Amino acid sequence: MTVLTDPKAAPETTPAREAAPAPRRRPRTEAAYYWMVLPALALFLLLHTTPVLRGIYYSFTDFAGYGSYEFVGLTNYLNLFEDARIAESYLFTFQFAAVATVLTNVVALAVALGLHARIRFRATLRGVFFTPNVLSILIVGYVFNYLFTYSLPAIGEHLGIDALSTSILADPDLAWVGVVILAVWQAAAFNIIIYLAGLQTVPEDLHEAATLDGAGPWQRFRSVTLPLIAPFVTINTVLSLRNFLQVFDHVEALTAGGPGSATTSVSYLIYKGGFKGGEYAYQTANAVLFFAVIVLISVFQMRLLQRREVNL
Repeated sequence: MTVLTDPKAAPETTPAREAAPAPRRRPRTEAAYYWMVLPALALFLLLHTTPVLRGIYYSFTDFAGYGSYEFVGLTNYLNLFEDARIAESYLFTFQFAAVATVLTNVVALAVALGLHARIRFRATLRGVFFTPNVLSILIVGYVFNYLFTYSLPAIGEHLGIDALSTSILADPDLAWVGVVILAVWQAAAFNIIIYLAGLQTVPEDLHEAATLDGAGPWQRFRSVTLPLIAPFVTINTVLSLRNFLQVFDHVEALTAGGPGSATTSVSYLIYKGGFKGGEYAYQTANAVLFFAVIVLISVFQMRLLQRREVNL
């Protein structure tokens, strides 16, 4: 039996095989990138990594900063835990960093909320409040030193306020307050900028919807603003705590670690003992230990605050 076919029908076509994808070639890195990266990497290794490794090595010796030395193993690290000066410096540093971190972020967030509002001269005020961040801490510290030593006592005597008649920097129980005031005044400027950047990411529609639902200013801040700027709070808190743990310039300008050792921070003790006290290797071991402590605190703080971001 023959099958009749229509001569006008279109001829059957066989589906063409799909072409196999060509192997993706790895993009070739231009030589210019290496010329830009390698010099910076070499400088970083030379000026940063190499001194760090040498410092770690010296922490296992009795090196005094000059002359010959011998390997002493873990002796320097073991002695750190028996030194009363080390314990006092760590205690002051942690207390100062905790108080200064909280006050700095509270002040910075409050000022940022005010500068974010629709007020007159808003741009000018933002520049004014950022000024402390570009000033040298040492120079500003000497100005605050003069204020605490001469100006405030003179005002206190004129007003008959006994608490202000003497310099707080000369009181072992109050000297840390002057250091905190200087630190908060200087550090809040940078945090204000970060908070302003975060507040600008909050949609105005959410505030309008919350207002229509009858939410007051505090409720809008607690339920709308704060959860949305939580990542910025994390950034400011972590950076503030890390910087305050390494406080040095504030102490040098205001109290030089005094009265006695009441305001001696870990960084100041490392500098004073290592470069002026002939304890180069010993204080290098202290610096290595302090570095490890800061890393652990920063990691713990990041994880804790990130969990709170989710809960908010």
